Amino acid sequence: MRLTSFTDYGLRVLMRMAGTPEQPFTTGELAEEFRVSRNHLAKVISTLAANGWLETRRGGGGGAILARPPETIRLGDVVAALEGDQAIVECFAPEGNTCPLTPQCRLKTRLATANAAFIADLNRTTLAECIYRPETA
Repeated sequence: MRLTSFTDYGLRVLMRMAGTPEQPFTTGELAEEFRVSRNHLAKVISTLAANGWLETRRGGGGGAILARPPETIRLGDVVAALEGDQAIVECFAPEGNTCPLTPQCRLKTRLATANAAFIADLNRTTLAECIYRPETA
C-alpha cells in the first residue's frame, strides 16, 4: 500500500512533535524543517487538529502541540483518518467507477480485507514507539 504525501507529512508532524511535546511548533517552522510547502502543511496540521491529535494556538507563543499523550495515539487511526477519502482502487471510490468487472469482482473484497489488516497492524503501534528526537549539538 502506498500512502499519500498528506498522510506521510501528518505522521512526520506527529512524530516530530512527540519528540519535544512541551514545545509548540509553527507551520512555518515545520514546513522549513520538512522542506515542504507551508500551505500544504497547514492543511495537514488542520486535519490533525480536527481529529483531536493536535491543539493549535494563534498569536505570540502560538503554534501546534500534541493534544494527547503519544501513548494514546494509534498509527492506524491516524493513517485511516488521513487517507480516509483515498480509494485504493477505482472501484472503492463512491463515484467514477468505470470498471466493467465490478458486479462480479472478487478482488475488491480481498483488497478491503488487506486494507483493514494494514490499519489493524498499524494500530498495534502508538506514536510513543515512533518518537523522533532531533540530534542536539
